[in-house]
Amino acid sequence: MIDPATPTLAGSARALLARDLRLLWRRRGDALQPALFALLVVVLFALALGNEPAILARVAPGVLWVAVVLSGLLALDTLFRGDAEDGSLEQWMLAPVPLGWLVLVRTLSHWATTALPLLLAAPLLATLLGLPADRLPVLLAGLALGTPLLSLLGAVVAALTIGMRRSGILLALLALPLYVPVLVFGAGSVAIAAQGHDPSGGLLLLAAGLVAALVLAPLTAAAAIRIALD
Repeated sequence: MIDPATPTLAGSARALLARDLRLLWRRRGDALQPALFALLVVVLFALALGNEPAILARVAPGVLWVAVVLSGLLALDTLFRGDAEDGSLEQWMLAPVPLGWLVLVRTLSHWATTALPLLLAAPLLATLLGLPADRLPVLLAGLALGTPLLSLLGAVVAALTIGMRRSGILLALLALPLYVPVLVFGAGSVAIAAQGHDPSGGLLLLAAGLVAALVLAPLTAAAAIRIALD
């Protein structure tokens, strides 16, 4: 018989999510920085390229994906840094639930508070860049598959550098090679759809990468956290 006082996977996930939301509310100004940064990137590209609708429509998928990737890098250092500084990660290691599960919950909550707002704002940003409406579903499908994959890959990199101070540049250097394939397949799927071809190949590769990352990334990040804290 299971002791009612023993934390379960669902109970630990709810507790961690509730804590993250409370901390997010206290730092709601900082939480908006990735979305505002992505908006600034899109606006600056639109201003720099002028009022040529054909040019804007052609570069719109790449611009949106670059904005998403850069905003994700901006928020990556906050994934585990606060927990390492206040000692929460040591409590995670002592918790009666797998460390990989807590890492997965934290990564998904981080995605929901940084990348999900960008995903919801993507139709508006795509309209700003003049992306044709028939390419928007492919763009949204790629972002829906690619942004959680970026967060999971970023979690591994953030865990590897958790013991280093001022690791922002190192984080970017380590994460960018992992992010580039996601960027290529995501933006490339929209370009393929614009040429009248089936874009499902790139989307299926993103889906396969997401499934693999959901299984492997939390375990890898958990192992990196243990090594960093030993």
